[in-house]
Amino acid sequence: MPKLGVNIDHIATIRQARRGDEPDPVAAAVLAELAGADGITVHLREDRRHMQERDVRVLRQTVRTHLNLEMAATPEMVAIALDIKPDYVTLVPEKREEITTEGGLDVIGQGDRLVQIVQQLQTAGIPVSLFVDAEPDQLKASAQTGAKFVELHTGTYANANSEEEVKRELEFLTKGGAIAISLGLRLNAGHGLTYANTRPIALIPNMEELNIGHSIISRAVLVGLDRAVSEMKALVV
Repeated sequence: MPKLGVNIDHIATIRQARRGDEPDPVAAAVLAELAGADGITVHLREDRRHMQERDVRVLRQTVRTHLNLEMAATPEMVAIALDIKPDYVTLVPEKREEITTEGGLDVIGQGDRLVQIVQQLQTAGIPVSLFVDAEPDQLKASAQTGAKFVELHTGTYANANSEEEVKRELEFLTKGGAIAISLGLRLNAGHGLTYANTRPIALIPNMEELNIGHSIISRAVLVGLDRAVSEMKALVV
């Protein structure tokens, strides 16, 4: 069964609303790990809307499971990753105007540049995952970059409005997962997953890790982070 990576970005979102010191993402990471999280995920955005570089540096020193740094494929972010050395990096598309990540990377359209970035990071001992839609051609292009993982974008599945659409999107993700494995890629998934829709994604064959943030932090506001994480962990395993 997959591992649970807890994305703590929105702990920092609450903090940045007042530009203060609390709540502390590092403290949240500790609590999440104690509650059963298998990894901690953070997205250091270009506009620093939530996580700050200092947060990532301190997390690198305190996380005891593994630290997954989500980031755009830019020279600035590559330099930061090479300096901080997270346990792995997930390359994601990023636009300043978006509220949250809106889709997968266009690996086909920027393959040569991604090959260079993947090689640079992995030569330094940092495995790379590419956040992609489960399109066969994007998965084939992902394998050609040399990346170790893909993370399937589950946002369309999460936003489905009917049972028929949910079934169609789940089949699409399952087929995409099988293609990824056949290409020698390791398999993660995430985006928009909740307590209501995570279980079917966890059951996709060869799924290694689900990265979930907003739903866990939203529930934590009401019931506490330890309970929110442990309840999601029960759905994943």
